This record gives sequence, structure tokens and C-alpha cells, in this order.
Amino acid sequence: MVRPFPFRLAAAYWRLTRGATLGAQGVVIDDESRVLLVRHSYRPGWHFPGGGVEWGETAEQALVRELREEAGVIVKARPQLFGLFAHFALSPSDHVALFLVREWERPQIPPPNREILESRFFTLPELPAQTNPATLRRLKEIFEGSPIATAW
Repeated sequence: MVRPFPFRLAAAYWRLTRGATLGAQGVVIDDESRVLLVRHSYRPGWHFPGGGVEWGETAEQALVRELREEAGVIVKARPQLFGLFAHFALSPSDHVALFLVREWERPQIPPPNREILESRFFTLPELPAQTNPATLRRLKEIFEGSPIATAW
């Protein structure tokens, strides 16, 4: 997949300024076992909400911040770390920390913006055809007991 130029430019900058990059994403699960996915303006498909870990921030803190910013989700209890995955397709030093979030609230759904076009809950059988392949793999690992991979 060819990524848009601004994304490639940002990735090049991150490679030069950071020894390694780390992202934090969350599998937000509701009482009906539906999962929250977001659709970005800058990459195709549906993904877990999340983003980059900033200087002076833990992966868990980044997750809490990103869930609030991207999806209006307020984490109410400590999320469970599901795994740390190599995401070398983006950069040879990139990793993703994936958390399970079961205790949360969403007082309001944020309107679409320049980054997040849409956020919705889906049951596993109703996942959109455009769900990102890595997202699908993680959901099979979490809900179906598939072997957990090391790569995103």
C-alpha cells in the first residue's frame, strides 16, 4: 500500500528523531461484546482507536489520551495490556502496545474532524469489509483464541 506523502514525511521525521516509536491502541469492548473502531482521514479502513506515545508519557497514558481525543471514551479502570507487537511495515523500529478496555464511559460521541471521520461499535459478525487486516488478526486472537502473533 502506498501511503500519502504527509504520512511518509512524518514517518521519516520520527525515524530521524526517535530511536524507536511506540503506539498505543485500545480494544474498547461494550457490554454486548461489540468493539469500537475508527475510520481515519489519512489511511483507509477501520482501525482500533489510538496513537503515538509522546515524550514523558507511558503507553497507558497515551492510550487514555488518544481514546478521549479520537472517540470520546473516558477510561474508568486500568486497561489490560494484551500485547506488544512489532509494526515494522511502518518503520523498522515501530511497535504497537494493544490494550483491552472494558470499563469506560462515552458521555458524547465526538463529531467528525480532520483526523477521525467516524467511530462506531461493531459485533464481530458485522465488522465492515474495510476492517484493517491487523485489526482483524487481533480480534481473532482476543475473541477466538487464535495464536498471538508478534508482528502487527
